[in-house]
Amino acid sequence: MQPHQRIFFIQFAVAFMLGALLSRLPDLQARFALSEGQLGILLVSMSSGVLFGLTFSVPVIERFGARTMAFLTVFGASTGFALVPWMPSAVAAAPVLFVAGILTGAFEINANIETDRHEARLGRRIMSRAHGMWSTGFFITALVGAIMRQATIPVEIHMALALALILISGTIIFTQIQTAPRRDNTPKIGKHLIALPTLGLLPLCLIGAAPLLAEGSSVDWSAIYMRDVFAASPFVGGLGVTIFSLMIAIGRLVMDKFVDRFDALAVARSLLLITAAGLVMVATAPHAVVALAGFALTGIGCSAVYPLAISAAAGRGDRAPSVNVAALGQTTFLVFFAGPPLLGFVAEYFGVRCSYWTVVPVVAAALISSRALAKTRVRVA
Repeated sequence: MQPHQRIFFIQFAVAFMLGALLSRLPDLQARFALSEGQLGILLVSMSSGVLFGLTFSVPVIERFGARTMAFLTVFGASTGFALVPWMPSAVAAAPVLFVAGILTGAFEINANIETDRHEARLGRRIMSRAHGMWSTGFFITALVGAIMRQATIPVEIHMALALALILISGTIIFTQIQTAPRRDNTPKIGKHLIALPTLGLLPLCLIGAAPLLAEGSSVDWSAIYMRDVFAASPFVGGLGVTIFSLMIAIGRLVMDKFVDRFDALAVARSLLLITAAGLVMVATAPHAVVALAGFALTGIGCSAVYPLAISAAAGRGDRAPSVNVAALGQTTFLVFFAGPPLLGFVAEYFGVRCSYWTVVPVVAAALISSRALAKTRVRVA
């Protein structure tokens, strides 16, 4: 296994565990006797933890390096996600999700910074491919989750088996991780102990946040959407997450070549338009098959926009790459985790279809701001 492929597995592992938990949200909702709005409040605890981790973990990551942080963040977050269904109530589950969220925020910085450094070492783009491993993890675990829900396997057993798999495979793979060398002539962390977005970074934050909001709404609410709107069986309901994750994984795994050929701006604009079309299809679907096609289209559209924003932030040159990536991650992952809970309130009071309509204006705003990608020339060699 090549050094950068070990970093890819960090993305895969966290997505595998988080996706396993999210694929069982209908079961957790029933277990804790929560409404959509109450379920959204529970998920806010994880969102708060992610924001905390993104804001304050940069100095820790720079000090301990990629291997130590891979063990700490992946194993810690995975254990937290696995413990949630064992909690006696939503109140008890909230602090567990908060701690898991902190470690997830730190994982995001660690994985993206190492991927950026490996891009410089290899002389070619791999950021979309790295995030493709995140999506591949989501796809596999969503498919497994749909099968386990259909087979009525308890969510506690599902999460325990997933955790065992990650602990064993992660121990084997993470042991050989070595922190990649910094890019040449990049600023050091300096006094930036707390990562906050700058004015110049805000357009990239919006560009990265829009597809993550669409991704979060598709991953978190698709199973509930399919159940409530079409009375779909547990397996068919789980196909929304599965198909979305498959399409976004395929898009990310192949999109680096398109970016090299057509440039980041053209690719991002095309993908944002596809995302908007997919969301409209889901919101207006008259049949479950049409809704699943909409989730597939949304997955393709969401694929590479966020990785492009990450690479652009790391290549700005005004601050240390880890600080800019963390600051961008604050906004984007806050949207990814906090957006779906807020959409839960929309679903509760206006209907679950309306929750997908609310994402479309955000995608349109990102399309308007997409020129920011043309202003940052990402150096990979």
